[in-house]
Amino acid sequence: MSGGDAIVQTLLLHGVDTVFGLPGVQTYGLFDALARTGSRIRVVCPRHEQTAGYMAYGYAKSTGRAGVYAVVPGAGVLNSAAALSTAYGASTPVVCVTGQVPSRFLGSGKGHLHELPDQLATLRTLTKWAARIETPAAAPALVAEAFRQAATGRPRAVAVEMPWDVFDAQEPVELPPPPAPPPALEPDAGAIEAAAELLRGARRPLIMVGGGAVEAAAEVLALAELLQAPVVSFRGGRGVVSDDHPLGLTCVAGFELWPETDVLLGIGSRLELAWFRWPDRPAGLRVVNVDVDPLQAERLQPDVAITADAAAATRALVAALEGVEREPRHAELRALKERTRQEIEAVRPHAAFLAAIREALPRDGFLVEELCQAGFASYFAFPVYAPRTFVTGGHQGALGFGFPTALGVKVAHPDRAVVSITGDGGFLFGATDLATAGQEGIGVVTIVFDNGAYGNVLRDQQRLYDGRVLGAVLRNPDFLALAASFGIPAARADTPDELRRALGRALADGGPWLIEVPVDPSQEVSPWPFLMPRPRRR
Repeated sequence: MSGGDAIVQTLLLHGVDTVFGLPGVQTYGLFDALARTGSRIRVVCPRHEQTAGYMAYGYAKSTGRAGVYAVVPGAGVLNSAAALSTAYGASTPVVCVTGQVPSRFLGSGKGHLHELPDQLATLRTLTKWAARIETPAAAPALVAEAFRQAATGRPRAVAVEMPWDVFDAQEPVELPPPPAPPPALEPDAGAIEAAAELLRGARRPLIMVGGGAVEAAAEVLALAELLQAPVVSFRGGRGVVSDDHPLGLTCVAGFELWPETDVLLGIGSRLELAWFRWPDRPAGLRVVNVDVDPLQAERLQPDVAITADAAAATRALVAALEGVEREPRHAELRALKERTRQEIEAVRPHAAFLAAIREALPRDGFLVEELCQAGFASYFAFPVYAPRTFVTGGHQGALGFGFPTALGVKVAHPDRAVVSITGDGGFLFGATDLATAGQEGIGVVTIVFDNGAYGNVLRDQQRLYDGRVLGAVLRNPDFLALAASFGIPAARADTPDELRRALGRALADGGPWLIEVPVDPSQEVSPWPFLMPRPRRR
């Protein structure tokens, strides 16, 4: 078996059905092995390595399964580095497969094609785990370890590299048996009891969920109902408790309850709202944190740390709190949500445009955000009803991630609606992959909010630097003509109602679409007072 075959056969053992990537001379042997799988593995080849990485990220973020991409070494790996760092930061299982210079030139520094001073060291700064496969026979074990590392503990990006010559080299290879699902990490009984004691005595508990809780939605809701504790999410945890449930709160509504919170329970969350965004930590606040990553206890220093799988720990807390009875808070919280909903309407025009999108998008459809004014507003102004349906880039904040990520989401979910919202600046980072959407029939509807600027940069320069603006104002193409040049239907929507109708047509069509929404930057109301609120904003 060749090195390429050994990798591909191990991918099949791990249930991989899609690989995103660009072939190049160092990886011909890998792509030939992929070609010989027939229809068992779909290979989607975008127009840029960064898109390949982000498509794998979107696939993984929306499914929970590892997303796999393959690129050439050196420039190819570096082009995809933003996607690797996003996957690492957003705790998402992405597997990068790349090449290397020929074995005899490893470490020689002679300047072979695409050679980096130490590619493996570079990969290790961007991933949870990385390794070099030096023989075909070594491939199955190392690829299997890559998947184990990506999926166990805190899910994150991993990488394997193989020298150019090894992809085509032949030797006997023994494939391992199919992998068993990793066991859930169970919580310590003492930690559960200590947490339960705090929660029993809490008068105004608050639950904060992040991306680590997406597989624990039923357990989180059961605990929230038991304690009558509101559940607040920011980005990755959106939809763990549906926004149309009385206990499911956005960060805006959650902030109103922050001053009176006496016990904060974090589940699968970095507690970004509490540590970075919300001021004035309540006096006497006690913190319980559930996280599968033991390092989070050191970073966050909670009063009680539970290192365990989110679902297992939350089930244990429900059992430990059996018999607790609390007065229902549904009416109180519904009134709070309605009040804050009315406040959010002031974020014009984006709150109204997001409401139009929500109206047209099916309940199980996906929204992929982006670093733009509409994207920032979507953290609190776009209702989310189920885990994984709000796809975010997390704290890395990589401009331009949204459109290519949405392509990966749609490949993973061809029968569900996928909408990408993006600014004009971020969209042009990857707009060439409209070609990929058209060629592969990837039916993402891309909504480009065109304010002719990097909106945040423009506002900050005007506000902080006496109006001196540099590099923030953009000259854009005709987005409708750009889409047409790729054979993709497009429309312009000037009002929320026009956007709702255009999005309905696009989703009914089923293919890739682009909708441009012109926005006057001087008329945009900043979402940041809601994202970085002042003490006790009323």
